[in-house]
Amino acid sequence: MEAEEVDREARFPRKAIEAARKERLLGAQIPIEFGGDGASISEVADMCYALGRACSSTGMIFAMHQTKIACLVRHGVGSRWHESLMRRVAAEQLLLASSTTEGQNGGNIRFSSAAVEREGAEISLVRDATVISYGAEADGIVTIARRSDDAAGSDQVLLAITREDYTLEPTLAWETLGMRGTCSAGFKLNFKGSSEQIFPVAYDKVHAQTMTPVAHLCWSSVWAGIAAAAVDRSQLFIRNAARAAGGNMPPGAAHFTSARMTLTKLRALIAANLDSYAARELDERELSSLDFQSSINLLKVEASELAVSAVMHAMRACGLSGYRNDTNVSVGRHLRDVLSAPIMINNDRILGSMGAATLMSAVPLSLHD
Repeated sequence: MEAEEVDREARFPRKAIEAARKERLLGAQIPIEFGGDGASISEVADMCYALGRACSSTGMIFAMHQTKIACLVRHGVGSRWHESLMRRVAAEQLLLASSTTEGQNGGNIRFSSAAVEREGAEISLVRDATVISYGAEADGIVTIARRSDDAAGSDQVLLAITREDYTLEPTLAWETLGMRGTCSAGFKLNFKGSSEQIFPVAYDKVHAQTMTPVAHLCWSSVWAGIAAAAVDRSQLFIRNAARAAGGNMPPGAAHFTSARMTLTKLRALIAANLDSYAARELDERELSSLDFQSSINLLKVEASELAVSAVMHAMRACGLSGYRNDTNVSVGRHLRDVLSAPIMINNDRILGSMGAATLMSAVPLSLHD
């Protein structure tokens, strides 16, 4: 019921996030020695799938938070400040948001306009963030910036900042077709803090080894969860219609079969990429390899398109009952939410940037290469 209210009112899913806090899910990935549960990426992806089935916005908020936590866990060990933050996340169940999009970069997160200003051990950052999902509700933000005022746009650092260190001035509202509960408004971010808050690893490594693969795995799992919820509803509709017709299948039965097959393909794709990431997780060279980077970026493209297709088939299976907003098999919210998937880091941008890389990659000689 709350999922419908969150969507209708475009409000933050506070009850769901509080429930996640109560179950200590926000710190699930934090290593046991820092107070967390040491959850694996596969376990986190399963959580994203389950939450996506129940409430798309909750699932996406959780996925984005866990992506930031993965960066903290992998690249913050050895830094006193970041290890302290890990302990805080585990103990206080802090919710971390992400700020990677600026007004000038057009969604290209490998280019930053805003730069870190330094004065001794103190640093500051002013950032025109066109999107900070659930920024007003977060306890902290993980953001990127140019290393210094004279650095190139691609020479970036990653910072973890907490609510006491920054202010947010609203600049853009969030009135959208779907994913309304993520409250992804725009803000002017003003931060002052310590240079210790900069991750000790250059952002290009964080981006390749953790940010991109974990984001795409978690987002895809949420989209698969949305698709699964829609397929559930279409299955209910087809069963009820067949029962009412004395066992005769309704016209939409073929679309239900297509929805189910597409969901199966989507889940298999995610599972294969989870296995691929787990096999390379401790190998920095493999994570940064051309083949892995290509496959993990293609996961995002393929998963987002498959999820949209599955939900669309589910709606057509239900017909008008799925199109309506006032039935128990309504798929309208799921379709509106999943339509965000292809444009969340636009698929066209990803495919356009991969052209040269895919030309350099060999075509496999066998099924097992």
